[in-house]
Amino acid sequence: MSFNENLFTGKTILIAGAGKGIGLGCAVMAAKYGANVIAVARTKNDLDKLTELYPENITPWVMDVTSDAFYKRLRELPTLDGLVNNAGINRVGAMEEQSSENIDAVIDLNIRTLYKISQAAITPMKQSKYASIVNMSSQMGFVGSPGRTLYCMSKHAVEGVTKAMAVELAEYNIRVNTVAPTFVLTPMTEPMFEDETFKNFVFNMIPLGRLAKVEDIANSCTFLLSDLASMITGTSIKVDGGWTAH
Repeated sequence: MSFNENLFTGKTILIAGAGKGIGLGCAVMAAKYGANVIAVARTKNDLDKLTELYPENITPWVMDVTSDAFYKRLRELPTLDGLVNNAGINRVGAMEEQSSENIDAVIDLNIRTLYKISQAAITPMKQSKYASIVNMSSQMGFVGSPGRTLYCMSKHAVEGVTKAMAVELAEYNIRVNTVAPTFVLTPMTEPMFEDETFKNFVFNMIPLGRLAKVEDIANSCTFLLSDLASMITGTSIKVDGGWTAH
């Protein structure tokens, strides 16, 4: 199953954190369906590989999404139809052991940077007839979990600010939603599931009994970015296999 190949023809979509994993999947899918994709990541090699796949559709920006130079460049775009805020980090550990450095790092990238990117995107998005922001959230934006107080805090904040952004930006026909994945099978997460205790915990929490794939998340982002979701704003698509239905 797939979307119409012309779904994003004539549209410009920026993916923050496009070098690997979900961000890479979103960039590939947007390019596949005709978008001019601005792929942003710090690692040039990752973006070079992505550009080779769709040389006519990918514009690589080797930049730090926390930098003022990036916000300035984003703000100066002539127009922008879609944005995926995918940059984020996690610091797993018991609450009483979390350092100030960890607390600041999670807040800075998962909340502050998402806000700053969205803020800068408003100017070019006002030039689009209909624009869409997709903030990458998590099932942890709706529940709690051991060792993940920092991540849960940041993703609950993402859910809250997304609702506020949706209400405020509606007058400009800018829609704002989240995609909230469960654990996604990637090369980075695979080693986590070598721990049988952790693996059993996760699979027991997912009624469908399997992990999400990158394509599952990219499909939901693609839908929300597209005109197929033209009346959807201020909400979330939970790609969690039923985790939050417990």
